Amino acid sequence: MNMRTESRTPKQLGEGWNWRELAIGDTFKTFGRTLFEADLLNFVTLCGFSEELFTNKEYIRSHAPMRGGHPVPGALVYSFAEGLLLPTMQDTGIAFLNATLDVKAPTVVGDTIHVECEVIEHRLTSKGDRGLVRFANKVVNQRGETVLEYNPLRMLKRK
Repeated sequence: MNMRTESRTPKQLGEGWNWRELAIGDTFKTFGRTLFEADLLNFVTLCGFSEELFTNKEYIRSHAPMRGGHPVPGALVYSFAEGLLLPTMQDTGIAFLNATLDVKAPTVVGDTIHVECEVIEHRLTSKGDRGLVRFANKVVNQRGETVLEYNPLRMLKRK
C-alpha cells in the first residue's frame, strides 16, 4: 500500500487518473457549477420528482421558506457533483462500486457548488491489473458550507 501523508496542493482536474497516479492523502477540488432554475426543472421532470417542495413556489413560500431560494433535491446535488468529477475518470474509470451519502445542508437554486476530494483507500484488485480507490468527497457551496458528503469506491485502470 502506498501511503503519503504530507500536505500537498490540490490537483486540478483534467484527464482521468489511473490507479498508479493516486495515493492515500491526495487531495483535489473541482471547478464550480451554479445550479439554475432550468437545472431544477429539467431534473425534477426527467426523474419524476413531483413533490411540491421542488415544483410549487407558492407551497415553498407558505410551508418551507428557505434562505434565499428554491430548494433542490439532494439527488440533483449528488448528480452535479459526479458530473464535476467526471474528468478524473475519463478513459480510466471501470466501475462505481458503492458509497454512503449524507446530505448536510440545503442547497437552493442560485448556489454554486464544487467538490473537494481526498483519497482515503488505495489498493490493487486480486487480478492486479486494476485498482480500487475510495474518496472522501465534500460538496461545498459558495459560502464554504459543506452541503453533501459521500465516499465512492471506484475501480480504475492500473496504468
